[in-house]
Order: sequence, then structure tokens, then C-alpha cells
Amino acid sequence: MVFMTLPPEAASLSLDEVLRIDREHLWHPYARLGGGPAPLVVREAHGTRLVLADGRELVDAMSSWWAAVHGYRHPALDAAAAAQLRSMSHVMFGGLTHEPAARLGALLVQTTGMDTVFFCDSGSVAVEVAVKTALQYQRAAGSPGRRKLLTPRGGYYGDTFTPMSLCDPVGGMHSQWTGVLAEQVFAPEPPRTSGPAWDEEVRRIAAEHSHELAAVIVEPVVQGAGGMRMYDPRCLVTLREVADEHGLLLIFDEIATGFGRTGELFAAEHGAGVRPDIMCVGKALTGGYLTLAAVLGRRGIAEAINETGAGALLHGPTFMANPLACGVAVASVELLLASDWRGEVARIEQALARGLGPLRQAEGVRDVRVLGAIGVVQLDRPVDVARATATAVRHGVWLRPFRDLVYTMPPYIASDSDLELVCAAIRAVTAEEGSSVG
Repeated sequence: MVFMTLPPEAASLSLDEVLRIDREHLWHPYARLGGGPAPLVVREAHGTRLVLADGRELVDAMSSWWAAVHGYRHPALDAAAAAQLRSMSHVMFGGLTHEPAARLGALLVQTTGMDTVFFCDSGSVAVEVAVKTALQYQRAAGSPGRRKLLTPRGGYYGDTFTPMSLCDPVGGMHSQWTGVLAEQVFAPEPPRTSGPAWDEEVRRIAAEHSHELAAVIVEPVVQGAGGMRMYDPRCLVTLREVADEHGLLLIFDEIATGFGRTGELFAAEHGAGVRPDIMCVGKALTGGYLTLAAVLGRRGIAEAINETGAGALLHGPTFMANPLACGVAVASVELLLASDWRGEVARIEQALARGLGPLRQAEGVRDVRVLGAIGVVQLDRPVDVARATATAVRHGVWLRPFRDLVYTMPPYIASDSDLELVCAAIRAVTAEEGSSVG
């Protein structure tokens, strides 16, 4: 069979055509169709750099929403993708299996200490599957009335319906869906320093609602898109004890924090010694090459579901365990584990602390916090995103602030000079935003 292809020049679009199509037809995250400033057109990416259509290069201080931890066009990941394409890019996982899924599953079991692996398409879907697993487990245990989850305020778990219901209903971005979403049970935000007040309140709420709770879900140590808050790992000990006391499953959402971002391989390892019953991972899993997530669990959960009720976990994405994504994920995880990722993340943490720490005394700054390869400047007012982005671009950096936060989560390969540029850009944005009147 002969496949006809267009020559590259015939298939390409001009910059004006790209922007016209984008403006007239393409939705962007949390944006109006065709509204706001025109997006920057990226022509290619390499290392830590985004190359724009006009030739400018920007340091990507966001790791493409925290996923591209190895940077762009990494030879090992490019080679893994090319090799997998030569055998198969996709095959259904219903009734079939393959080596990339087996290798990735074994790696995840080894690195997390969990027992079972459910592959899915994205972080939000992983949370959906985790919650569904908890509900099925409680049904299997003879408690079908346990349908709600306990979660601290300030969290963010995704944009599909069940994850939206777990996001903070007051300060979160999904407040307009109140009355449509399932109602969950919320505890206070976990504090920077754990103490008896928070501990007692969480225990009180759990005891009051234990008859209707199926699980506890939390982002360990760092709450991501809900506000980039960092809190005392001892809070996880309290949540583990609460779950055990009331027969609940404990779910850790490590989608943003997993694979070294906080300075430990997984955020739950920050001195708490707490093991969850279910763990969600994603984002950095494939190094930002392809969308893939996984829900990891204890064997006892699967055995309980196997033996009663439906006898199966009732979820099955079309692209579950996609071989191309699994093959790249194996290469990404192996690349990370073989590197001095801990040393590199510590180097980034030190650079961010040096570069952002002085902003604690700056006008308009409420807080500065750094952990691992995460640096956050919280202002005392909402950020003008368009203005802040333009300022960062003038300084050669791609940032994407939100709400009152100017933050960075750079690739682990970011050089010292990259980090200096990132910090300089954040300082410039902060100076402009902090001195503005609105």
C-alpha cells in the first residue's frame, strides 16, 4: 500500500494562519474562545528552551505544567519513542498486554512500594479511578452508604466532575459548580506547622462523618494548583491515623509532587513515614512526552473488589496502558533513577531560595516559599496574568502565574544561569505587580 504525503512546505501554516485558526476555533485552558492577548506560537523546544515562531528563546520555568522534568528533546526519551513506534504505537489493553506496560508496572511497584497498577489517561482521570476504587472497596466491605471523601481545604485534584468536587468549594476555581457536584467533607487547610488544634479538628470532623466516608484524599506536603501551599508532613500521620480508626482508605495524589519535585522521590517520604492505600501519579511520569497516569494500590483492595460485588474495577479507558506512552515512561523513570536527581533538585532549591528569598521584604509580597524544585511568591493581590507574562517574556522566561501567585517549577536540567534568569524574571514581575494599584 502506498501512502501519499504532502511536502513539508505544503503542510505548513504561516504565523498569521496559526493565530487566526487559534483565535477563531481553539479553546485554551481557563480562557475565553478568542479572548485575551494572542498566545505565543512555539515553533520547537529543546533542553530548557521554548523557541518561538519569531526566533526568540524562553527558559521554560513551568516544565510545561510540571511534566517536562528532563527538558525537551532528551535523546533517551526521543530514542524510546522512536523505538516503540517501530513496533506498535497502540493496542487495546482489554484482553491483551505488552512489554512496555509490564516494565512500567514493575518499575512503579518497585519505586512506590505499592502492589497494583491501573493505567489511565491523565491525572484527573487517575483521581476519578482512585475514588471509584475506594467506593467499590467500601461496597465490597459491606458499607455501600460510604460515598463521600474527607479532604483538606485548599486542594486541587483536576477538572473532571469527581475531582472538581474535591477541590476547595469556597476558594477553588470550581465554585460555580456548587449544587451540581457531589458534596464532600472538608477539613481545614493543613498548616505549615502541625499542632493540636488542626489535629483535633480533623479527628472531630472524621468522627462526625465516619458513617458516610469512604476515604481520605490529600496532596502530600504540597497543595498544587489550589494555592501552592506547603505544609507539615506530620499532618499526613494524623490523616493515616484517622483513616485507620474509621475504616477509610487513604489516597495520596502525587501527580504534581511525584518523581522528585519536592526533593524526595515522592512527597510522602518527607519524614512522615506514612504509606497510603492508593496513590495517583502522572505528569512527570512520561517526562512530559505523552499523557499517562497511574493509580497504584495495596493488594488487599484489589482482592476485596475481586471477591464481591461486580468482581472487577469498573473502569477501562480506550488508551489504557498505551504502549507508546508506557515505553517513554519506562525510559523517563529509568533516566530519573539513574541520575543524580536528588542533587540536582537540591541545587535548584538553593538557587530559588537565594534568588527569591529577598522578595519577602518586597512591596506587595505576602509570602515566599521554596521546597525542592518549587519556588512560589505570593502577592497581596491577584496577578495581572497578561502583564506578568509579558514582563517575564521580556526577561527571556516563560511563566504562567495564577490568582495571587508567581511561581516556578523548572526542569531538573535547568542550569544555574537558567535559574538566575528565572529568578530575575520573577523579581521583575513581582516589582511590577507589587507596585501597581490594580
